[in-house]
This record gives sequence, C-alpha cells and structure tokens, in this order.
Amino acid sequence: VVKEKNRIGECPVWEERENALIYVDINSQKVCRWSPLTNEVQSVSVDARVSSVALRQCGGYVITLGTRFAFLNWDTQAVTTILELEQDKPNNRFNDGKVDPKGRFFAGTMAEETAPGVRARRQGALYTLFPDHSVIKQLDQVDISNGLDWSLDHRTFFHIDSLAYAVHAFSYDEHTGKIACPKLLYHLEKEEKMPDGMCIDAEGKLWVACIDGGRIIRIDPETGKRIQTVKMPTPRITSCCFGGKDYSEMYVTSAYEGLDEKTLAKEPHAGEIFKITGLGVKGIPQNFYAA
Repeated sequence: VVKEKNRIGECPVWEERENALIYVDINSQKVCRWSPLTNEVQSVSVDARVSSVALRQCGGYVITLGTRFAFLNWDTQAVTTILELEQDKPNNRFNDGKVDPKGRFFAGTMAEETAPGVRARRQGALYTLFPDHSVIKQLDQVDISNGLDWSLDHRTFFHIDSLAYAVHAFSYDEHTGKIACPKLLYHLEKEEKMPDGMCIDAEGKLWVACIDGGRIIRIDPETGKRIQTVKMPTPRITSCCFGGKDYSEMYVTSAYEGLDEKTLAKEPHAGEIFKITGLGVKGIPQNFYAA
C-alpha cells in the first residue's frame, strides 16, 4: 500500500483520530504518516535515528530517537527532548517501543553494529517512561530490545530480544508497571530467522515479524506453539500492527537496508509497506501515552 521505500521501516501504529498509519524509517531519520484515503505520505525529519513512535493522549506523538525520549508536535514539527539515557554508550540507540495499558511508554535499546555483523553484546536495556517523565530500567544486558505487547488481561508482558531468537513472557503488574519472572514462550525455527516487531490480536494471539525470514508468524501464548504463517513478498519484514476502521487489516513494515545490490535487484518490494486482509481476526486499538 505504500510504495515509497523505507531504509528501515518500523513501528507501524494505527491512529484512529487521523485515520492514518504512523511509522518510522529509522535510518532515514523520519517519522511518517500515510493516509489510506489520499494515499499520501507526509513525514517529519529529525536529527537522529528514530526507532519508535506512539500516540499521545493530548495529541502528537512520543518518540525514541538516538538515546532520547522525546515528544513530536506534528503540526509544528517541533521535537522536545524529555530525557536522554545511556550517554556512556555512544554506540547505543533506542529500538522498538510501545505504550502499556496504563499509558506508560516502554522502549528498549541496542548496540549498533561497528562493522557488518560486528556488535557489542548485551549492551541494551528496557526502560519505562512514566507519565510524570520519570524512567525506570526494567531489563539489563539485552542484545536487541525489540517487539513488545501485553496480554488482553494485562497480567503478562511479552518481549523480544532479537539475538535470543525468542519471545519471552513476563509477569506484569498493571499498577506499578513492573515486569518480573521471564519465561521462554517461543523459540524461532531456523527458517523463521530473527524475530523483530510484534503485536497482539483480539483473541490474545501474538503476531511476530521475522526479519530476513520474509514472513509473519502467529503464536498462541497459551501453548507456546506457532499456529499460522503468512509469507510476505520481501525478506526483511520488520514489524506489524492492526488497523483500518474495525482493526481487521494488518499493516506490515519492511526494510531494504542490509540487502546487497544483487539481492535488491531481485526484491522490488523491499522497504515497502503492506496490508494483509482476510486474516479472520481483528486487532485492538493502541494505548495512548498518558501525558
């Protein structure tokens, strides 16, 4: 549905109030908004790699860029820093983020590659930004903090550390926002490659984007089993969310960065955004950051 190619398209969020899909292109340092009505993409450029975007209750967005939490005013294009973290780790940046059921913004970090395939291990962490702008560190020694979501009863937090090739489930206290007691939920099969972004559907099942696996897989958290696979028309599938007027459509982001010229010639859809219909299941609306 979006032909404009993203170097690393990520973090799609359906915004009901704008009837639009919000997403980021990390390495192009842009927050984008696509309208299915006009088929137009608008974007705001920022001064660092922008890795996640979420809706704010009072309008506009909360974003992670570089190692900062910030607000983005879409109309004025102004970016206001809330807090900078990990200043002692110049190679780190934020990665994926999402708002919890109580309006707190969870987002994690990762070390960038210093050369192709070379990355310092366990340099990342997972943080929670509260509505009063205070921050706590929830996890340490993470490789690539990635997809995240909450169970429908708000008692479980799901999180992906990409280099563990796994989805983990944590107990989650809705009142304090704290997570604890990690358990392995699903380890990816070889052909599924590496887990990236993730979302939950109205039946409480998880959908995981498989970067370099060219697919999205549906996992049942009750059994820890994969119950569905949707093959995609390009390999570097990065994330997914439900949207559309009744949340019955799935939007999927992808990347072209990381593909060599030979592969790119064979992958005309790399970096585009896709819509999947007919899944027979709906999603749930995104939470708003409560400040």
